[in-house]
Amino acid sequence: MRPHLRTVTIILATFLISTGMAVALQLTLAPAQPMFQKLQDVKWAKILPDLGEMSPEIAILRVDPKTQATQLLIRTPKAIHVRKHWHTANETHTMISGRAIFACEGKRIELGPGDFNYMPARMVHEAWLPEASLTFITVDGAWDVNWVEGPPTATDVTK
Repeated sequence: MRPHLRTVTIILATFLISTGMAVALQLTLAPAQPMFQKLQDVKWAKILPDLGEMSPEIAILRVDPKTQATQLLIRTPKAIHVRKHWHTANETHTMISGRAIFACEGKRIELGPGDFNYMPARMVHEAWLPEASLTFITVDGAWDVNWVEGPPTATDVTK
């Protein structure tokens, strides 16, 4: 390769690499954008489609693109016993409406609007949610549900 062509190639490569690195650095350091969502505009999906209209519904509000941490809502058209289950990541529940009972490690506690709990990753727990309840949930990683004795069925729905 001729000396001047080699020099131009090195300069061009250096420019492209530094520009690419600068763009990548800007994307990495760019501040997260705020997000606003009205409850009336969230998209609901049935958690247990086999239960039809009795199924609790879930709305995924946000998933962090890097950590998969998830914020979501669950609402219940009918009262239901959510059977024993666990999640791979830490989970929190904040009751928005309704009074629910949560149980883990042999303890039961009732939570009402504004009340909060924290479940460490893989902790087996269950809940009894009333009709028309709304729960805000955060998970430190990807949302998953691992049923201990199978998912709720029609026998777990109460009137």
